[in-house]
Order: sequence, then structure tokens, then C-alpha cells
Amino acid sequence: MPHYYGYVKTVGEDGVPHVTEWGNTKSTNSLIDSKVRDPYVDVSLNDKERTIKLVSEIPGIEKSDIKLNVSDKQVLISAEHGERKYKKKIPLPSKVDENSAKAKYTNGVLELTLSLAKEKPQGKLVSVE
Repeated sequence: MPHYYGYVKTVGEDGVPHVTEWGNTKSTNSLIDSKVRDPYVDVSLNDKERTIKLVSEIPGIEKSDIKLNVSDKQVLISAEHGERKYKKKIPLPSKVDENSAKAKYTNGVLELTLSLAKEKPQGKLVSVE
């Protein structure tokens, strides 16, 4: 049973080949059609510590080649080293404090930790005289 990136090919009992998709890959041939790769990203929310952690696989890149742009509810990862190019926008489940961002890159794995933004009261109380 040969394995392809994101796909498994099997031959059914009827002798007809069947290709099934696995993982969180796109159903297009984006890796073949584009020179920019869409890295795998895992986002986890820790309510107790009030943090969000992103873990992304971007092998073959130097840490100086990585650019991270953090906004209140989104992170943009882009990296380029030689012919390896990665780019992905990641929506966040909650607003974050951009100034709290801490990133670490080791052995092709990028870890980004962000603190949740402090909730501000909505509106303004007005006293009636």
C-alpha cells in the first residue's frame, strides 16, 4: 500500500484503486502547484494559565528567516530559506496581548506562546443625577 503526502492509495476488492485523504492536508495539489508550503500548525488554549500556544513544523529554515506577525486575533507565519518557503495565517480562538509573544525555534519546530488579552469592560456606566 503506497503512501503519498496526505493520501493513502489502496486497491479495493473490485480491483479499482481508491485514494483517501488523511490528516489536515488540503484536497488540492497545493504542494505540487505552489512553491509556498502551508505548514502544519497546532493551536492550544490554556484557560488556567490564560495562554495560547502555537506549534508549527517548518523544517529547513534558519530562525533568522522566520517572520511572525501577531495581531489581536490572528498570527501570520512566513519563512523563506533558499527554495523552502512557508506561509500561513492562523486565526486565534481569543484576543491576545501582542507584546506577550515569546517564540522559540528548535529542530524545525516553531513554538509561539501568547498571553490572552485582559478583558476590558464593555461600554461606560453613566450615573443619573
